[in-house]
Amino acid sequence: MTRFDLMILQDWWFTTLLGTRDPIRPPLKGDVKCDVLIVGAGAAGIAAALRLVKSGKMVIMLEKNIFGGSSTGKSAGFLTPDSELELSQLLRKYGHQGARDLWGVAAKGVDIMVDTIKTHKIDCDLQVQDCLFLGKGASGWKDVQDEVDARAKLGYSSTVYKEAEVPSVIGSNAYSGAIRYKGTYGVNPLLYAQGVKQVLLEGNIEIFESSDVLSWKGNTVFTHLGSVTAEKIIFCIDKPKPNITKFSRDVYHAQTFLSISEPLGDSDIAKLFPDGPLQCWDSDLIYTYFRLTGTKRLLVGGGDLLTTYAKNDTTTPRVMDKVINGLKETIPSLKPLRFIQYWQGRIDMTRDLIPTVLVDPEHPWAHFVLGCVGLPWATFCGDFAARNVMDDREIDSEKFYQYFSPNRSFFLPVWLESILGKRIVFTVNNAWAKYRQKENTPGSGNPK
Repeated sequence: MTRFDLMILQDWWFTTLLGTRDPIRPPLKGDVKCDVLIVGAGAAGIAAALRLVKSGKMVIMLEKNIFGGSSTGKSAGFLTPDSELELSQLLRKYGHQGARDLWGVAAKGVDIMVDTIKTHKIDCDLQVQDCLFLGKGASGWKDVQDEVDARAKLGYSSTVYKEAEVPSVIGSNAYSGAIRYKGTYGVNPLLYAQGVKQVLLEGNIEIFESSDVLSWKGNTVFTHLGSVTAEKIIFCIDKPKPNITKFSRDVYHAQTFLSISEPLGDSDIAKLFPDGPLQCWDSDLIYTYFRLTGTKRLLVGGGDLLTTYAKNDTTTPRVMDKVINGLKETIPSLKPLRFIQYWQGRIDMTRDLIPTVLVDPEHPWAHFVLGCVGLPWATFCGDFAARNVMDDREIDSEKFYQYFSPNRSFFLPVWLESILGKRIVFTVNNAWAKYRQKENTPGSGNPK
């Protein structure tokens, strides 16, 4: 059994900041004005700022934590078009064109992040790692086949492994099959955010950390020590409160848990990844995911059904205990491996797992990016919002605003939340969207 009494409850990515010289920016004090205000410095806010940095506009960013310190800096750093929806699920839900469009959204998000890292030489442990989706049992093998078929229909290449072939890429006999594809990466998300912060500061964007937006009125937002008045405002926020936007009703969260191991030796890595390191997840409903970092540590994530949609955070090691020991039973070579830190985080999401991006109909100078699951999705959506602020006519705004519209249909109507509670209705609609839902109407997010 894993010895959690030896583990520290601490985000590993924050540990990697120790010893760096990047100072925390002071909070906003006083009343200031600008052309564009970006609220939130996670992946979406960062992408919006990168789009605006050469626009000639005066841009200010407000972050309640440190740059990247909320959901972005707690994530696993998987840069893949997959988030909570596989390609086969997008194909079932949106048809060929819709699946291609939405897969392209996340793929573009990956490209933006990787191009940013390479262009600005950001030291954030960028790892080139193919994805490996692992089937468990007969249903898992069917999920793998569905994914193979979807990729073939849309013209995306992949490699499929039957049960007997899986041990050639992952050190286990417990999986019923797998599909592998390229163009994906792993990254230290907090070092990425902090690296971009320096790029933005050099581009004359003003950044204020520890500056939580408490309220806003008209074109002015208010923090505890000051205010910003802007011609345009882009809210790229997680856990939105009702006084910030009525569309907070469209956002809930899933709680996930992560842990990091001691460094693996080369022989240990060869046993785990016989064909080289991969970023992996399995076909379970509450799936386990893992990848190797550049420092040769194994990053493992997962959860359980009781805590995934729970209202309150769980901070005990119980969930990660179960996840890690389950992985060790599946991959026996990991049994001696010790895990040194674990942490939990809440990922914002919408009822159908597609982000909500909109221009506030009552305040057309205010743009919102909400409920993005995964760094690439958030990156595309932040970039998309900023391009619309600049009236960039090269993008297909109407199409994507339909996909990301808050006016989407669901299996259980939203009014039931007042009877059954938001958590229950949200959970059911999440499961329906992921596994059963089919829709082809513009109001549901699929334009014709």
